[in-house]
Amino acid sequence: MELTLVAVLGVISVVAVAAASRRVGVAAPLALVVVGIGLSFLPEVPHIEVEPELVLTVVLPPLLYASAVHMPVIDFRRDIKTILRLAVLLVAVTTLCEGYLFAWLLPGLGLAAAFALGAIISPTDAVAATSIGKRLGLPSRLMTILEGEGLVNDASSLVLLASAITAMTSSVHLWRVGADFVFSVAVATLLGVLVGVLTVLVRGRLRDTVPNTALSFVVPFLSFLPAEALGASGVLAVVVTGLVSGHLSPRFLRARDRLAEDVNWQTIAFLLESGIFLLMGLQLRTLVDQARDAGQSVTHAVGVGLLASLLAIAARMLFLVPLVASLRHDADKAETFRTAVDDLADKLNSGQELPPRFQKSDPQRLQGRLVRGRSDADFRINERFGWRGGTVIAWSGMRGAVTVAAAQTLPSDTPYRPQLLLIAFTVATTTLLLQGLTLPWVIRRLRVDGDDEAADRAAFGELYAAMTDEVTEALADPSLTMADGTPFDPVIREQVRTWTEARRRRPTPQGAVPEDVNPREQYQELMLAAAVAQQNALLSLRSSGTYNSRVLSRAQSMIDSELARFQDPEG
Repeated sequence: MELTLVAVLGVISVVAVAAASRRVGVAAPLALVVVGIGLSFLPEVPHIEVEPELVLTVVLPPLLYASAVHMPVIDFRRDIKTILRLAVLLVAVTTLCEGYLFAWLLPGLGLAAAFALGAIISPTDAVAATSIGKRLGLPSRLMTILEGEGLVNDASSLVLLASAITAMTSSVHLWRVGADFVFSVAVATLLGVLVGVLTVLVRGRLRDTVPNTALSFVVPFLSFLPAEALGASGVLAVVVTGLVSGHLSPRFLRARDRLAEDVNWQTIAFLLESGIFLLMGLQLRTLVDQARDAGQSVTHAVGVGLLASLLAIAARMLFLVPLVASLRHDADKAETFRTAVDDLADKLNSGQELPPRFQKSDPQRLQGRLVRGRSDADFRINERFGWRGGTVIAWSGMRGAVTVAAAQTLPSDTPYRPQLLLIAFTVATTTLLLQGLTLPWVIRRLRVDGDDEAADRAAFGELYAAMTDEVTEALADPSLTMADGTPFDPVIREQVRTWTEARRRRPTPQGAVPEDVNPREQYQELMLAAAVAQQNALLSLRSSGTYNSRVLSRAQSMIDSELARFQDPEG
């Protein structure tokens, strides 16, 4: 009964704080942490100790899956180099810098334990940054980089943490750390792809929305648990599974199932994210009391945490300088590459002799490669960003609840352990509140432009025209019949074609429908056929990379609403 009451009050608190934070213009995670810190010092509130396994093995997998499944694969692929630099290289650099700082400030800690704490505070939490960025209209590319970094960096930091903890009791060579990292990434990626493909295929055979959605709740753990058992990164396996599932679901899952799953997963992610930030704040008094009980200085721990926070912020800002320069260089190279692609495409279309390296290529496959190559070049040129965007990314390095939970995994005999937990908490809350509260001011001050809405509307018009052409061709096919083989009435066929092109109210049929024809049944089946034709056209255009993910997502939402209306609930 008491546990039930706590859960009910927790949900009510989360909803109330989230609603209030939206009114005052503060990101909900920031408000929840502050509320949790305040509540932790009330005499009626008991000491809160959260088991790290609860966060790292129960809460983290579904949260990462919920984010990854909505990440457009095409955007992730185009910025994979930037994401990996931030999520792997920057994490390693931060771990080394912080490790030497802790070894210097905490004599007797040991370099291995110092590096372990450095790995704990190195990954960023993109929840607060992305919630602020979406509200203030940051460009989609910046959001993709931040979200992608948040998805991957937990995996790299946890691998480094495991290696550092092992080094605390035995010698570990640098080459072994690298080999373990490669093994972890390779196995996790393979498992993630396998689980993502298999679960989508299995769920595609289910014809009931409720069991389908229920099965989706265990998908993250189907990749996480085997990966952890094999010594690989379960976190990365979950991310890969989410990316694969999100990419394949429009092809294999019914629109009704996708819409229901989306709402349910948004609710789960909201409760888990909000609850974990609230619990993060509630742990402060417990950490302070543990340090005092161990006879360790709370003030010294907070001071070390503040210095570590400044070092983490400085390291990220310095790291972004060459990164932004590299991105601008890539955009300049893309202009030259696009010119070369256009020249090669002209030769291919006009039948001229191709360069020797392309002469043995299949013309159709080469044409597809050229279209994708030009689309990628256009993306780097049209959505480039400079020092303003780089500054926003640099100032979005907030740490979060994973940092606090990972610190709890340090062995019980680790020197200064209560202080180390408090240091990790100080870094997480300092970066979260300092950078999170000032990030809106930074974005406004820098005047970072959002997405070009006019260009997106024009691109959506082109995309819809291309899909409509596919529908017109499908409706003109004389072999198109109803499920029982009955031919469609020409009047209804024309009505659907006109409605698809106009996207207005259902037009009045021009002509009489024969009495033996069921217009409602034919209209439903023909509209379903039109929506399926649009879906197939959209999937083909998505693979070409011609349109950005914003336009593709808008078109997919439109098609899903049509498919959900006209698909038979029984399949």
